[in-house]
Amino acid sequence: MSFIQEPAYILTVLLLLVVFSEWLATRKFFKHLGAALIIIIAGAIVANFKIIPSSYNAPVLYSRIFEYAAPLGIFFLLLEVKLKDLKLAGLPMLVMFFIGAAATVGGVLISFSLLSPQHHGVHQAYAVAGMYTGTYIGGSINLNAVALNYGVNKDGNLFAAVNAVDNIVGTVWMMAILIIPAVLQRFIPRKRKVTAEFANLSDEEIRDKMFLPSGNIRITDIAILLALGFGSMFIASQLSKYVPAIPSIITLTTLALVMAQLPFVQQQKGAKLLGLLMIMLFLAVIGAYCDIHTLLQSGNMAGTLLIWVTAIVILHGVIIFIAGGLLKQDWDIIAIASNANIGGSASAPVCAISIGRPDLQLPGLLAGSIGNAIGAYVGILVAEILK
Repeated sequence: MSFIQEPAYILTVLLLLVVFSEWLATRKFFKHLGAALIIIIAGAIVANFKIIPSSYNAPVLYSRIFEYAAPLGIFFLLLEVKLKDLKLAGLPMLVMFFIGAAATVGGVLISFSLLSPQHHGVHQAYAVAGMYTGTYIGGSINLNAVALNYGVNKDGNLFAAVNAVDNIVGTVWMMAILIIPAVLQRFIPRKRKVTAEFANLSDEEIRDKMFLPSGNIRITDIAILLALGFGSMFIASQLSKYVPAIPSIITLTTLALVMAQLPFVQQQKGAKLLGLLMIMLFLAVIGAYCDIHTLLQSGNMAGTLLIWVTAIVILHGVIIFIAGGLLKQDWDIIAIASNANIGGSASAPVCAISIGRPDLQLPGLLAGSIGNAIGAYVGILVAEILK
């Protein structure tokens, strides 16, 4: 079915998944899951049934969604952020993020010692350990950086299996993290550090506030917002060419936060809806990358990697939630910090929105940005220790 590679067809399916997920999230049982979790699962299902491409035959469109939709989604959502809100969760988020990073390192070292993947078909296991350390401190950009440093990318079968397992286990954890805070809050209540705007609202009221448009949206609102978004992406990409040490996402985030404080920008309606639509498309592709086909093709090596990475993520989760619990931290902050570790800066604000904590978008994004900066270095350090 060659037509499944057609961009127009893929976009049609992805947008219909957004509609389906939003509709299903309003039903009695499924509203507890939320649209973000539903669309990840739906994306995985349609990709594995070959209705749309998955990671092994990923089209260029998927790369463009990662390149444009995810950053634009973050940009538009950050236009709603007031910097005064950062003081409520900034330091606790950073503390939990660094605990999560340490938990990842501990999880990699402990699981490497217990499972000995180097003796079960995983070549360059020390380098793979570094790759998983990097990606579970600050996102997949670090996995690729460590892979390039040790030449793992030249071993096609190993590199494909490492990425397939990362996509599957990472996606499952991202789905779990949308549920865990609510469960823990029910049985072990913690005082939530919520901004005044959301303090007295129920979860359903917060969802309505986020998803329902505020007033009549004009065509000029959308045009101005898109111009600001694409213009900021252009500035960020140009600056990163001249100053490579500054990641484009940092520049884009900074521009969004500056603009968010301007009355003219605050008057433009529709930023939330544009941002959420972009993020939902991003999540659908995340689901599509959860590719069982590639995993099965890798045989015993994939099985070892799957057990190993599951152990790493479980150890990370257990350590960060126990530590956060002992420190009496807000469960939502712990969850978003973990998401910033496992999923990186792009997914942390998504997690914040999905669990009804839009006030934690910025702290989560900042934590994820730190992970982007340090993940590769820590990954290489772990690989050298295990070499």
